[in-house]
Parts: sequence; C-alpha cells; structure tokens
Amino acid sequence: MPRRYRTGWISDTHLGTRGCNATALLNFLRENDFETLYIVGDLIDIWSLRRGIYWPQQHNDVIQKILRKARKGTRVIYIPGNHDELVTSFFGAYGNIDIKENVIHETVCGERILIIHGHELDAVVQNVKWLAFAGDVGYQFLLSLNPIINFIRRRFGLGYWSLSAYAKRRVKDAVSFIGKFEAAVAHYAERYHVDAVLCGHIHSPAIREFDKVTYYNCGDWVESCSALVEGEDGIISLVSYDPFVASRPEGINSLRPQGMSAR
Repeated sequence: MPRRYRTGWISDTHLGTRGCNATALLNFLRENDFETLYIVGDLIDIWSLRRGIYWPQQHNDVIQKILRKARKGTRVIYIPGNHDELVTSFFGAYGNIDIKENVIHETVCGERILIIHGHELDAVVQNVKWLAFAGDVGYQFLLSLNPIINFIRRRFGLGYWSLSAYAKRRVKDAVSFIGKFEAAVAHYAERYHVDAVLCGHIHSPAIREFDKVTYYNCGDWVESCSALVEGEDGIISLVSYDPFVASRPEGINSLRPQGMSAR
C-alpha cells in the first residue's frame, strides 16, 4: 500500500535528458500518494530537447503516473521553471491540474509557504541568459558522465555517486552562489508576508532556518533524487531515493518550524 501524505513536492526532474533518474522518480510516485502534489518547475527540460530529442519510455511513464494520480483525485499544481518556461503560456486550470506562476501553501500547522521554482532569484538566468545556456551545456556534459561512472561503481558494489553534484560542492564559486541564493530566497518571504519559501532550481535539497523564515528546497531527480513531503501532522520532511535501490527511501530529514506545533 502506498504511504499517504497530505502534500508532496518534486522539482527539477529534467525529463528529456539522460541525467534524469526516472527509475527512482517512478519508485517515489508509486510508493506515495498525496492530497496535493506540487511540481516545482523543470519537469521537462525543453532546453535539452531543443538540442536533440531524448525521450525513453520511462520518461513517458512518469508523465502518465502524474496524470493518473490527478485522475484519481490528487490535486496537481505545476509551477514552471526556466527549463520549461514555455508552459507559462498555459497558466490556468485543467481538470485537477493547475498551472500557476507561484502559490502560497498553508500546512496543517498554519505555516504559510510561498512556492516558486527559484530561477526568479538567479541573476544569471534573469539577466545573462546566454551565460545560463552555456553553463547548462557544461552541466549536461558532467551529467552525461554520471551513468558511465556509476556503471563502473556498481560493478564494484559501490553506491550511487554524482560527479556533477561533487563538482558543485567543491567549486568555491558554486558553494558561494548556493549560500547567497538560499539567503535571497528566505528574504523573498518578506515580500509575500509568508513564514517560509519553498523552491527547487539549484539541485541542492535543504531545510534551513534564516532568522524567522524557513527555507525549503526539494532538490532534484538528477543528482540528489529527493522530494519534500508533509505528513498529516504538518511536519515537512526531506526524503531521498537511491537510484540503485528498487524501492524505499534512502533517508528522511524533517524540521518542525519554530513556533509551529502539530495538531
């Protein structure tokens, strides 16, 4: 039986790229049901598809699984990102699926969370788009090496490891960018008068406190294979899946925001 959650958040699945870990994503969708499922941008990587079509059956299965959940009663809210920005031309309601620029979610505990993809606060994406595209090409190259590396690691009985994630953690400028991005997102809460901000975009899952604001990032399904879930008690947890494991989450981390209590 699937585990039941009040809310789930996924982002940066990047369907249409070889880097997408569709197997882990399908396991997550099969093993969990939600009253509301948020897709926080970059569901389909249109940037990559413009360079060449890559669409295996598993990527189609992910779309079908999401649509099936919507037909069975899950409310699906899709907030496009920068890699699927073409979808912004279709804001509106389509049955049980809503496409929105952003949304404010209220937890059982009364916490108000602004949900955005996150590219709105990325100066490179907003102001120097050619540089964003160039950076994406380099990033996709690192991602293309992941399957080769992990094929070898699997032969030696080693677990999944992401070269692109490792490079991002080691490069000083990338670490500095992530830190500044997280702080900027948290300050964004003041503009919308909310308790927390939840986003994706930077492929770095997190639950952190900045002053009195909670910052959530649901990660991605390219490197971290992670998502956020809200239980019936209002606690939001970060779950991650190992692409090498057939099922079951690899790890769970949760945080009850200060001043919030489960009811």
